[in-house]
Amino acid sequence: MESNTIKEKIANLPLEPGVYIYKDAKGSILYVGKAKKLRNRVRSYFQERSIQSGRIQTMVRKITDLEVIVTDSEAEALILENNLIKQNQPRYNVLLRDDKTYPYICITNEDRPRVFPTRTVIKDGSQYYGPYDSVNGMKRMLEVIRKAFGLCTCAVSIKTLDKTKNTPKWHSCFDDYLGSCSAQWSLLTYQATIEKVTKLINGKTSLLIRELKEEMEIAAQAMAFEQAAYLRDSLQAVTRYSERMKMVTETEQDRDLFVVEKNTEINEACGVLLKIREGKLIGKFHRFIKPAQGYSHSELLQSFIEDYYTSDHHITLPDEVYLSHDLVDEEVLHGYLHEHKSKKVPFKIPERGDKAKLIKMAVTNAKLHLNDRALALEKRERNRIPAAISDLHHFLSLSRLPRTIHCFDNSNFQGAYPVASMVSFVDAKPRKTQYKHFHIKTVIGPDDFASMAEILTRQYTSVQKNGEHIPDLIVVDGGKGQLSAAVKALKEIGFYGECEIIGLAKRLEEVFIPGRKDAIMIPKTSPALKLLQQVRDEAHRFAITFHRNVRSNNTIGSELTNIDGIGEKTAKQLLKKYGSISNIRKLEAHTLAQEIGTTKANKVLEYFTSNNDH
Repeated sequence: MESNTIKEKIANLPLEPGVYIYKDAKGSILYVGKAKKLRNRVRSYFQERSIQSGRIQTMVRKITDLEVIVTDSEAEALILENNLIKQNQPRYNVLLRDDKTYPYICITNEDRPRVFPTRTVIKDGSQYYGPYDSVNGMKRMLEVIRKAFGLCTCAVSIKTLDKTKNTPKWHSCFDDYLGSCSAQWSLLTYQATIEKVTKLINGKTSLLIRELKEEMEIAAQAMAFEQAAYLRDSLQAVTRYSERMKMVTETEQDRDLFVVEKNTEINEACGVLLKIREGKLIGKFHRFIKPAQGYSHSELLQSFIEDYYTSDHHITLPDEVYLSHDLVDEEVLHGYLHEHKSKKVPFKIPERGDKAKLIKMAVTNAKLHLNDRALALEKRERNRIPAAISDLHHFLSLSRLPRTIHCFDNSNFQGAYPVASMVSFVDAKPRKTQYKHFHIKTVIGPDDFASMAEILTRQYTSVQKNGEHIPDLIVVDGGKGQLSAAVKALKEIGFYGECEIIGLAKRLEEVFIPGRKDAIMIPKTSPALKLLQQVRDEAHRFAITFHRNVRSNNTIGSELTNIDGIGEKTAKQLLKKYGSISNIRKLEAHTLAQEIGTTKANKVLEYFTSNNDH
């Protein structure tokens, strides 16, 4: 919620690029964002007419403080934003999640660089190539490096004893100890070989093959036959590797293809990158993104690309970037790549031809990753599911496990003070922070069907508007009539079908399902029935308790409004301030006068004096 403090801060923000950080009352970071002009961007969140998703509206209501960090450019803001998001994992940011640490190939920052696999990226001046989607892909590359160049691919040094001198002898690696390593080459030769390795890793095989052929011919003409033989073996290894790679585009251009796909059931998205160099697919990489709900494909794709290009690993920019969707802010990416990578790369969405087919292939890959992810999550969750949840899923033939259950009940006294309740159970346990009660507003008289329709309409209209969590199962307290009214209400707001709904009749504990004529009788000893009874009884208890409180407050309020000159507003003001009629009776005249004025205070005191028996 916007306070005067925040208003003042916004008014004093600079019109410069930077990063803004929103915090809640506890000081926890809610959101980190970047801006070209900080004041304009931050102000846009608090403007009444701004179009925002339900998720962002919810976040804005929680904001109690903000911080900004001014940067030299929008590109610097992009890097800082990514670092802060990774460091703090704010609740309302799109987060890229890893279930594993991806492997990289590291080329160390030394006179004689070592080349070895690692899962840890350190800012030590070394070059990190990757990430590789699979260990096997990385191992194949290291094997080609060994075969083509005989280069050291070990990460450790080995200490042995020089028997001739009886002194310690250091070997750069195990390969050096076996005599099959390049550590004994001249520095110039070693560094030239490292340049060839980087070309190989970056997919520049055509260029590398041409260079190796030229060097081999020069060595042969100079009758350096040993060197020529070495270059021949290198050429053969690189050529075999290149021939195994699939040609996926007609032209030999370098391209990165980025796509994103969503799975609303698990509330996650998957970004996939295809790396094409010289027309050949040299690598694939994917990341899971959470949450997916409340974000467009364009927003998710923007986050995926920004994270990839601003990461610490070595990036060789392509000639073109192809996308599955438009970006939210293409300009900031262009600025970053031009400023930090000294290259201007066009972004395109292919509509036909081989590039469009590749985008389609990448989207299919993303869907497969999400399907695998959903199965893995389901398996993981299945191991933690209470028996009652599994039983309920089985007996009612539900499409998904009823992990989250909402149950509704009405309460009134001869049509007076009509109220309703909603209780929430998660994994068969009450989640009291999600309980809600309702005053019935549109129904006159004791009409349980209409009351049920009203509260379901209000609850799930709010869920749709604010992007709130959708339950797995809705339970209404009642039989066919209550269920029919509930189904009709959900259909009218377009919510029917988002989750399952049942009615639970009290008399015989019958379960009614939409579209089914006969009731389902769950065995009385089943944990599933016991859970439904617990959920129903809790909704009833919560509704009755709220109804009693409403009746009590209205009775107390009506006593004050019986006093001449005291209206409902004044009665509520006094009850809110002092809590009860008993406390108001004890007040001194001057105290009461300070709250509601001398005239009204005298009338209240006169009433209590003449009604001491109350």
